[in-house]
Amino acid sequence: MKIQAYAAKRAHDKLEYFEYDLGNIKPDEIEIDIEYCGICHSDLSMLNNDWGLTEYPIVPGHEIIGKVSEIGSMVKHLKLGQYVGIGWRARSCLVCDQCLSGYHHRCLRGEDVIIGRHGGYADKVRCQGIWAFSLPPNIDIKSAGPLFCGGITVFNPIIQNNIKSTDHVAVVGIGGLGHIALKFLDAWGCDVTAFSTNPDKEKEARQYGADHFVNSKEAGILGSLANRFDMVLVTTNADLDWEGYINTLKPGGKLHIVGAAPSIQTSVFPLISGERSIGGSPIGSPATINMMLDFCNRHNITPVIEEFPLSQVNEALDHLRAGKARYRAV
Repeated sequence: MKIQAYAAKRAHDKLEYFEYDLGNIKPDEIEIDIEYCGICHSDLSMLNNDWGLTEYPIVPGHEIIGKVSEIGSMVKHLKLGQYVGIGWRARSCLVCDQCLSGYHHRCLRGEDVIIGRHGGYADKVRCQGIWAFSLPPNIDIKSAGPLFCGGITVFNPIIQNNIKSTDHVAVVGIGGLGHIALKFLDAWGCDVTAFSTNPDKEKEARQYGADHFVNSKEAGILGSLANRFDMVLVTTNADLDWEGYINTLKPGGKLHIVGAAPSIQTSVFPLISGERSIGGSPIGSPATINMMLDFCNRHNITPVIEEFPLSQVNEALDHLRAGKARYRAV
C-alpha cells in the first residue's frame, strides 16, 4: 500500500507530492490514519538540515492526531478506530538503563518520527505502540497535535524541576512554546512572569496566565528583577543576556532551556555563589506525556492554533518562517 505524503527532496526545497511504501507492520507498532498534524519549528530545522540529521526525501510532521487503523500483534492497549496522538519520538529500545528508569525519551537507541523515517504530512504514519497516546475525552482533536511536541517540551521542565504551586516562574519568549507554558504554569498555581521583546503581546500573555509582563528590551530591567524566580524557562532560540537572566534566579534556582539557542555565554560565579544551575530538556517520557494529557483534560488547556489544509502546507511553512503563526499552525 502506498502512503500519500508531501516531501522535500533537498534542503530549502518546497514540499511536493510523494508516495512511499511502509511494508508490513511490525508486531510492536500501530498505524494511524492522520487527521491533523502540527507544524513545528523543528520541521523547518529538519527541512533545512540545520542539525545535520536529515535524510532526503523527508516527509516532515511530528505533532500527529489520527485514528488507529492497524495494530501489531504485540500491542494490546489500543484498539482500531481509537484517536491517538504521536509526537517527536517513534521508538525506544525498552531495555537500556534509560528506558528501564522510565526515561524512554532519552534512549540512545531510540528512533524519532522524522529522523530516518517519514512523518505526519501524509495520510498515514506508524510508531511503536508505547509512543501512541490515547486522547482523554475532553481533548479537542484539532488543537491536540502541538501538545505532543510543543506542549510536552514545556510541561516536562515543570516535572523535572519539581516546580511547586507557590513558585515564581518566568517564561522567556511568548510564541509557539511560550504561550502553552503560560497556560500550564497558571493552572499549576505559580506566580508567572512573561518576558517578550514585543510589548504588543502583553494582553494575550495575561489572558494565557501571566501575572506579570516584562518588555525584555527595556534597559536595566533584568537588574531590577534580581533573585526573583525559582525557574526561568527559556523557550526562544535567540541569543540572550544569559548572565542577566541567571541573576534573576533565586538561590537554588534553575535556568531551563528548551529553545534551540546556538550557545550560552556567562561567567561561573553567579552559579556557584547562589547554587543556581543551567539545564535543558527535550520532550518527555511516556508517563509524563500521559500526565500532561490528564492535566490538559482536567484544566481545559489547549494550544492556540491556526488551521491550514494539507494542500497549502508550503504556505503554512512560509507563515511559520515569517514569524506570523499565532501560535501553532496545524
